Amino acid sequence: MLRSLGFLLIGGLALVGALTILGAVLAIRQGFSAREAPPAWEAFVAKRFRHLSIPEEARRQENPFPPTPDWLREGREHYADHCAQCHANNGSGETEMGKNLYPRAPDMRKHGTQRLTDGELYYIIHNGIRLTGMPAWGEEGHDAESWKLVLFLRHLPKLTREEEAEMEKLNPKGPKERAEEQEEENFLQGDEKSSP
Repeated sequence: MLRSLGFLLIGGLALVGALTILGAVLAIRQGFSAREAPPAWEAFVAKRFRHLSIPEEARRQENPFPPTPDWLREGREHYADHCAQCHANNGSGETEMGKNLYPRAPDMRKHGTQRLTDGELYYIIHNGIRLTGMPAWGEEGHDAESWKLVLFLRHLPKLTREEEAEMEKLNPKGPKERAEEQEEENFLQGDEKSSP
């Protein structure tokens, strides 16, 4: 009986090793371009590892901030300034950066994100995810801003057009965008030197 258990264990390890080698060969043949969407098996494995990497205690944490209008506004403003470059104001991930990350920035309005517990969302925001574009945010220890972001993520499926317009005003802008806005403003004010 012990001998058959040993053969079973060796056979299982051999199968895992063979699948690992097959996966590596397929990845090398496919290349390591960030332009390609991850194959289904890779996305499945990555999600399983992400789930396993979040401690059970963290998963069970509840948001200490109730979804009041003030806390939601703070979360929305912080998101517009810090998160929208990759995730888009509406949470779709349809931005130049979000579409070119590997793996892609997820659509946070959909079930894949919304089904995560508040503790899981907080843990991901606060600690980041290795080997993705998701950095760790906030201060060491308890981080109120990340909890407010969790509130806002829960609100994303109900985001109004007015809220999104407010967020656009808070999005970071580069020098070129600022110059274009100034040029438009000068034109609207009747400055003869500015062109539309």
